[in-house]
Amino acid sequence: MTALEVSGLDVTTGSLTAGSRRLVADGDLSVAPGGILVILGETGSGKSLLAQAIMGTLPPGLGWSGRIVIGGTDVGRLGPADRRALWGRRIALLPQEPWQALDPLMRADEQVAEVHALIRAQPWREARGLAGRALTALGLSAAGARRLPFQLSGGMAQRVAIATTDAAGAPLLMADEPTKGLDADRRDEVADLLRARAAAGTAVVVITHDLALARRLGGEVAVMLEARVVERGPTAAVLDDPRSDYTKRLVAADPSRWMPVPARTAGDPVVAGTGLSKRLGGASLFEGLDVAVRPGEIVAISGPSGCGKTTLGNLLLGLMSVDAGRIARAAGTARHRFQKIYQDPVASFAPGVSLRRALDDVIRLHGARWSEAERLLVAFRVPSDLLDRRPDQVSGGELQRVALARALLVDPVFLFADEATSRLDPVTQKDVFDLLRTIVADRGLGVLMVTHDRDLAAGTAGSHLRLLLDHRLA
Repeated sequence: MTALEVSGLDVTTGSLTAGSRRLVADGDLSVAPGGILVILGETGSGKSLLAQAIMGTLPPGLGWSGRIVIGGTDVGRLGPADRRALWGRRIALLPQEPWQALDPLMRADEQVAEVHALIRAQPWREARGLAGRALTALGLSAAGARRLPFQLSGGMAQRVAIATTDAAGAPLLMADEPTKGLDADRRDEVADLLRARAAAGTAVVVITHDLALARRLGGEVAVMLEARVVERGPTAAVLDDPRSDYTKRLVAADPSRWMPVPARTAGDPVVAGTGLSKRLGGASLFEGLDVAVRPGEIVAISGPSGCGKTTLGNLLLGLMSVDAGRIARAAGTARHRFQKIYQDPVASFAPGVSLRRALDDVIRLHGARWSEAERLLVAFRVPSDLLDRRPDQVSGGELQRVALARALLVDPVFLFADEATSRLDPVTQKDVFDLLRTIVADRGLGVLMVTHDRDLAAGTAGSHLRLLLDHRLA
C-alpha cells in the first residue's frame, strides 16, 4: 500500500466552467512508506496548492477534482469532519508561514508538548520533556523555547513549527519550505531529521526552492512549471542531468553558479550606525557595532537565527531604538524613502484587502504612478489577474514579489531586505536580483540584505557582514 497516491488532480478557481482557471493540472504522484518526494518548481506553479489539496486546506473559492488516497483512504469520499480527523494522526503538514501556524498566545515548548499530549497521549510532564529535547536538538535554547511566537526570529519560529509537526508522528509528513530562513547548518539538520523520519517508515513530501536541500534529501524529485509536473525521477539524476528546458534553467540559476560581485563604495552613506548596542528579551544581541550602507551598494548580513540581523535593520530604519550608539540617515530625505521588505510577506499586507488596493493606497499616498507599478510587476513576473486576490489567495513567492514592487514604487534611498527572496525559486530569484542590481546602480539605492545563503551574498553584495552570537561582526 502506498502512503499517498494522487492521480488526475486539478485545482481550479471554482468548477471547471468557461470562467475557471487551472492552478494545478493533471497532478499525478505517489509516495511509499519510507519514501521521499521533493517538489521543486517556479514560484506560483501550484506546489503549495497541491499540498493544500492533499491536506484539505485549500483557500475559499478554490476547488479540486481527481483522486487523492492517503494510506488506503480515498479522501474524496470523506466529509469535512472525517477529513480533519486525519490531521496529525494520518497526515501532518508543516506550512510555508510558521508564524501563521503557531498559536500566538502559547510559548514555543508548550505548542510542541501539546501535540505529544493530545495526539500521542503522553502525560504532560513527559510531553514537556520530549518537547524540550526536540527543540534543543534543533538548536533552540531553553530561553528561546519559553518565548511566545512574536518574540522569535523567523528561523527560530521555523524550528518550532518543524518540531511541532514532527511531534505528531503521522505516517505521511508534508513540509512546505521547511528550511526557509535557516542557515546551512540548520538546513542540513532539518534534512537529516526528515531523512531519519523516512528511514523509520514515514512517507515524506517536501516542497522547496532549495536545491542543496533537495540533493541532501535524495529520494525522488518532481519539477513543476505553470501548474504541471514537467520532469520527475531520482533526485540526483534529475539535478545532475536535467532533461526539460525549465529544469536546466533551474539548476543553472542556483546562486552557487553566480559570478561574485566586486566591492564598491561611492559617496556618503544613506544610513549608518556607529557603536550600536542592543538588548532584547534580556539578552545582548550586539555591542559597539558599526555598519554603513552607501548609494548604489548592496551590503549582505548573515548569521545564526536570533543573533540580531532583523533587529539591526529595524534600528537603521528607526523602527526600534538603540540602547547605545548613534544612527545617521541621509539628511533631508523623507521617512517613507527608507523601506523594508519583511521576512514574512503575509504580515505586511492587510488581510482583507486586495493586492490592487494595497498598491493603489501607496500610489495615492505618495504620488506614484500606476504605469511604474505595472512596469515593476511585469519585470517581477507578477500576472495582472493576481492583483484582484487577497494576500491569502496567492503563494508566498508571488506575495513577496508584490511587496518588492510596492517598496520600489516610492523611490527609496534605502531598502532593508529581510530574507527578501527566501520564497522565490532560483530562476525567479536570479531575475529579481538582476533587476534589483540594475535599480541599485541606476537610482543609487542602498540595500541592506539579510540572507542565510553565502553563495547568494557573494553573488549579489559588494560586502558581506557576518553577525555572530557573541555580539560581534566578523
